[in-house]
Amino acid sequence: MSNPQLQQGSSSGRGFYGNVIVAAGCLSLALVFSVHYSFGVFFKPISASFGWTRATTAGAFSLVWIVQGILSIVMGGFNDKFGPRVVLSIGSLFIGGGYLLISQTHALWQLYVFYGLLVGAGLGSTFVPLTSTTARWFVKRRGLMTGIVASGVGIGALVGPPFANWLIANYDWRHSYMVLGAIVLVGVMVAAQFLRRDPAQIGLKPFGAGEGSIAGLKVGAHGLSLRETLSTSQFWIVSVVFFCYGYTWTAVLLHLAPNATDLGVSPAKAATLIATIGAASIVGKVLLGMVADRIGDKRVYLLSFAVMMLSLAWLSTISTLPAFYMFATAFGFAYGGLATAHSPLVAWLFGMRKHGLIYGICFNGWTMGCAVGPIVAGHIFDVTHSYHIAFLICSGLCLIGLLLTLPLKPAALLTEQQASALAAASATTNVYTT
Repeated sequence: MSNPQLQQGSSSGRGFYGNVIVAAGCLSLALVFSVHYSFGVFFKPISASFGWTRATTAGAFSLVWIVQGILSIVMGGFNDKFGPRVVLSIGSLFIGGGYLLISQTHALWQLYVFYGLLVGAGLGSTFVPLTSTTARWFVKRRGLMTGIVASGVGIGALVGPPFANWLIANYDWRHSYMVLGAIVLVGVMVAAQFLRRDPAQIGLKPFGAGEGSIAGLKVGAHGLSLRETLSTSQFWIVSVVFFCYGYTWTAVLLHLAPNATDLGVSPAKAATLIATIGAASIVGKVLLGMVADRIGDKRVYLLSFAVMMLSLAWLSTISTLPAFYMFATAFGFAYGGLATAHSPLVAWLFGMRKHGLIYGICFNGWTMGCAVGPIVAGHIFDVTHSYHIAFLICSGLCLIGLLLTLPLKPAALLTEQQASALAAASATTNVYTT
C-alpha cells in the first residue's frame, strides 16, 4: 500500500514543499548575483583608484569563474551527499566575507584573493547545487521550475547594478562593498535553512514522478556513472558548448557598461543596461523554461544561441543608447534560455544518477569560458581601443555553440521494457535514490 503523503507530494501543486525549495533558491541567487554582476559598475572606480589596466582588473573577475568552476565540481558532489542547506550555508560565509574584505583592498593581490578566491569559492556552492536540487524535486515542470530558480540571477542583475551605482555615487566603492557583503552574508544564510536535498528527506517524492514512462526515466537511479559519462562524446561536446556560452556571457557582462560609457553614455544609464539584461533574462528563463518543457531543452539552446549570435554581431556596430537597450533586451532574453536549460540538458543527456557531480563538471566548461572571455575582451580593447573585434568573436562563438548543439542526443536510453518497469516502480514506491 502506498504512502498517502508520497502520493500527495507527487501530485499536489500549491502545497508541495518543492515550491519552497524554488523560492529559497531564487532568493539566494538573486542576492548573490546582485553583487557579483555589479562588478561592471565597480570596474572603472576600482581600476581608476589604483591605475590598473582593464585587462589586469578583469583578471580578478576571470579568476572568480575559474575557482567557481573547480568548486562547482566539489560542491555538486557534496550537494549529492550532504544537501544544499549545508553547502549554501558555507558558501554564504565565503561570499559575504569576501565582499567585506574587498572593501579593505589596497593591492592587486588582495583583490585577486578576496574576490577571485573567496567569492569564487562561495559561488561554487550556488548555481550548480541549487539547480541540481531543483531537478531532484521536479520531474514534471522541471524546465519551468529551473527557470524560476535561475531567474534569481536575472533579478540580481536587474536590481544590483543600479543599487551599486547609487551606493558608489553617494558613498564610495569601499563602503558599497561593505553594505552589499553584509546583505549577502545574512540573506543567503537565512534562505539556506529552508532547503532540503530531495523529497525523500521529508517523506515525499518528486513532483510528477510516476506519471508515465518519460517521468520514470528522469527520476530515480537511472543514468550514467561519472566514469561512463566521461567516456561519451556528448560530455566533451556539451562542455565545449558551455564554454562558448560562458565566454560570451561574461565578456558582455563585464565590458558592456565600459563600452557604453566610452561611447558617451552616462555611468548611471550604462548600469541600467546590465539591469535590462537581467530583466529580459527573467522573462527568458520563465518563458523559455515553459517552452523547454514542451519542445525540449536542446531546441531552446539552439534558439537562444541563434538570437545571441545575431545580437552580438549587431552590438559591434551600435553606439546609441536606444540601440544598446534593444541589444540588452534581445541578449538577456536569449541568455535566459541558455541558463534555464543548463541543468535539465545535463539530466536529459546523462540521467539523474550522479546529476550534481556530472553537472558540476560540465558546468566547469562554462566557468572556464567565463574566465577567458573578460580577459580576452579586455586585452583586445587595450590593444585596439575598441570592442568591435571582441564582440564579433563572441558572435562567432555563439555560432560554434549552435553547431555543436545540433548533434547532441542522450548518452544512454532505456529499452521500452525497462522504461515501463521503472515507471511502474515509481508509481508505487519512491524510486529516488542518492
